Amino acid sequence: MYKAVIFDMDGVLIDARDWHFNALNQALEPFGLEISRFEHENRFNGLSTKTKLNMLSEEKGLPREMHEAIFNIKQDRTFRIASEKCYPRIEHQILLARLAKLGIKLAVYTNSIRETAKYMLDRANVSKYIEVLVTNQDVKKQKPDPEGYSLICNKLNVIPADVLVIEDGKYGIEAATKAGCNVLAVSSPDDVNIDILSAKINELLSL
Repeated sequence: MYKAVIFDMDGVLIDARDWHFNALNQALEPFGLEISRFEHENRFNGLSTKTKLNMLSEEKGLPREMHEAIFNIKQDRTFRIASEKCYPRIEHQILLARLAKLGIKLAVYTNSIRETAKYMLDRANVSKYIEVLVTNQDVKKQKPDPEGYSLICNKLNVIPADVLVIEDGKYGIEAATKAGCNVLAVSSPDDVNIDILSAKINELLSL
């Protein structure tokens, strides 16, 4: 049995991938820039906002002196969207309660900032189960670098081989794999429930 489970947030515990996509595009609109759906799904999804802005400056000429303003507008739009769409999911409550009862340590590692992560996790009513939360503000190198997952393993006092990471994005999967953790890929928060995860975990353990 695994001693700890680390969840990504956006796309795993919170269905926020499109929220970030829409919020950033709203912030970019006054500058005549937009991230296409194809770019979002294939390159930008799972990266921090600051990383995305650096990419836009390098590739599309976004003035770097506007990063802070765009970042602040994007965060405001994200909170507005989350206040309307973020809510507790019963299947997640059952899963996390079951894992906690089994004595499995639970953590979250997200490329979001801490303020956003805490707000969404609180609204989803899962914060009470999470022993460690690591955000992009807690690491020097963000996903796909393994630093965040290694940091959580140290905080939980577990070795990576005893950890299951649940991720939906390629950058997170790469980070967890580099850290030496076991990785379970999911497509969306709909896959994060006791029945589906039990079947997938049993399949993974049998490999």
